[in-house]
Amino acid sequence: MSERDPDHGGPDGIAPGKRLVRTGGDRGLSLAERLSERFQRLVWRSPVHSMRLKGRHPLKLLAVADDPFLGDIARGKALLDGMVTWRGETRNIPGLALVRPSFSAGFGEYLHSFQWLRDLSSVATRATAAPIAEAIMRQWVTVHGETVTDPAWRPDLWGRRVLFWTAHAPLILSSTDLVYRSKVLNALARGARHLDRTADKAPLGVPRIAAWSGVVAAGLLLPGGDQRRAAGEAGLRRAMEKSVSEDGGTSGRSPARQMEAIMLLAMLRGAYDARRIEAPDFLTARIDAMVAALLGICHGDGGGSSWQGSGPIAPEAIAQMVEATGARVRPLRSARDWGYQRVTAGKVILILDAAPPPVARMVEGGCASTLAFEMSDGPHRLVVNCGGARSVQVAVPEDLAEGLRTTAAHSTLVLSDSNSTAIHADGTLGKGVMEVEFDRHESDTMQRIEASHDGYVRRFGFLHRRQVVLAQDGQDIRGEDSLIPAGRKQRKAETAFAIRFHLGPQVEAAPTADGLAAFLRLPDGTAWQFRCKGAALTIDESLWVDPAGRPRLTHQLVLTGESQAGGASISWLLRRTR
Repeated sequence: MSERDPDHGGPDGIAPGKRLVRTGGDRGLSLAERLSERFQRLVWRSPVHSMRLKGRHPLKLLAVADDPFLGDIARGKALLDGMVTWRGETRNIPGLALVRPSFSAGFGEYLHSFQWLRDLSSVATRATAAPIAEAIMRQWVTVHGETVTDPAWRPDLWGRRVLFWTAHAPLILSSTDLVYRSKVLNALARGARHLDRTADKAPLGVPRIAAWSGVVAAGLLLPGGDQRRAAGEAGLRRAMEKSVSEDGGTSGRSPARQMEAIMLLAMLRGAYDARRIEAPDFLTARIDAMVAALLGICHGDGGGSSWQGSGPIAPEAIAQMVEATGARVRPLRSARDWGYQRVTAGKVILILDAAPPPVARMVEGGCASTLAFEMSDGPHRLVVNCGGARSVQVAVPEDLAEGLRTTAAHSTLVLSDSNSTAIHADGTLGKGVMEVEFDRHESDTMQRIEASHDGYVRRFGFLHRRQVVLAQDGQDIRGEDSLIPAGRKQRKAETAFAIRFHLGPQVEAAPTADGLAAFLRLPDGTAWQFRCKGAALTIDESLWVDPAGRPRLTHQLVLTGESQAGGASISWLLRRTR
C-alpha cells in the first residue's frame, strides 16, 4: 500500500481524507527499487556461503530453543495413533510415500515444515513421542536429506524446519543410532547452507520472513554461526521492512498469515533466549506491532474475523499467542496500511475493510472484499464474511472454496453480480479496486467511517461509497451504500445491485410483515432489528467457515434493486431492541 495525504491528525493517528492505493509488482516499485531487488537476488551472498560445518566444527546443537506455543490436540492424538492429519486429510505414517506423494499441497507443507512436532509434543511425553517423530524423520531424511527437491527444499519450508527441528530436538535426536543422528544433523547443516543462498529468493511476505528466520536460528544454534547470524539479521530486517507495514500488518493482509508470522518470530526470539543473547530491538518491536494489528481485527469473543482467505481464528489461539509473545499492547484501531478499521462502542465491535486487496505477488488466494464489514455484540457475531477460502477442510469442493473469495461471500455491495476485483481462473487477482478513499470522524455521540472504492468504475461507471455510523452507546448502527457516477464509462439505464449481510452462526432471522425489516435474535436472547430503504429485503441461506475449517449453514440479509444512470442510495439501520 502507498499513502497520499500524509496528515496524521485525529485521535489514534487517524488521518482524515486518507487515500489507500493498491500497489505492487513492477508497476508499484520505482526503477531503482526494481533494480535493487533483482540485483540482490542475483548477486547477494552471505559471508558464510563457503563455510562447511562438517570438519571445521562438530555437528551438534549449541542449545535447544523453546517453542512457546501449544499444538493442535486432535492432530497430536492422531499422530499417537500412527496417522498424520491436516484439515481433514489423513495419511498413515508408514504409507506417507514421500518418493511419490499423493497428498495435497497443504498437507505437504504441514509435513515438510515439521509443524507436526509441536502437535505431537503437546499430547505426549518425550519417551512416547520420540519414536513417532523418528519414524517420520527417517523417511524424510532418506528421501530429502541430501537431494534438493521441490517443494521440500523451498526456502520458506527450510526456514520453518530449522525452527521446529531446533525447538523439538529432543524428539528427533534422542535415538542411540549414531548414523541416524548424523544424517539428521548433516541435513540440518546442509539446509542452513541452502538458506544462505536462497532466503532472499523466497516470495515477499511471510515466506521470506520464515526463510530469514531460519538463517538467524541456524546462526544462533549451530557452531561457528556468528557471521551467519549477522547476515541473517540484516536479511530479516530487510524482509520485514518490505513485508510488514509500519502499523504492523503483513503484506498479504491475511489474519492467518499474520498470526503465522508472529509465531515464527516468537520462536526465533526463543532461539536468542536459549543462547542468552539479547534479540535485536527491531524484532521485539515488530512482534508487538504485529500483535496489536492482529488484535485489531478480533471480535468480542476474542477470536479473529475472516479476511483475505483466512477463516476465523479461535479465541483460545489468540489468547495463547498474546501470552506466548508477552506483548502488552492494545488492539490497533486504525491500520492505515494493513487496511482494517476497528470501531467499538459498548459491547459492539465493527471491523471494516478499508483498503484495496493485496497484489497478486503478495498473496495466494486474495479476496474481493473491499468495504465489507463484520460486527459482533459481546461474544456473539452478528454480521460476518463467509471466510476461509484458504483454510477450509479438504472435503470442501474446490469450486465452493474459490467462491468464498468472491465479493458476494462478503458483507458488502455487489454490482451486476460481479466481483469488485477480478478473480482469474488461475486464482490470482486481476483488475478492479485500485484506490480506496476513507475518512474517519469521532464525537461525543457517534463514530463515523466513510469510504469509497473504484472497483466498478471502469466496467460500470460507478464508485461504491459506504458510510457507517455507530452510536457511542452501541445501541444502533446506521449505514448508507451509494453508487456514484464516475469515470468515462457510459452507464446503463438500470444496473442491478445486491448488498449482503451474512449473519453469524446461531443468529435467528425473521422478516417483518411489511417486508422492509427483519428481527435478528442472538443465542443469549439479545434482539436486533434491521431496516432498509431504497431496496427490497430478503432472507436467504448462507454459510460461515468456522475455526476448524468446516462450513456451517447460516443466513444472510440481501438488499436488491437497480441503480439508474444517475446512481442510487440505499440506507439501512441495525438497532438493538432488547
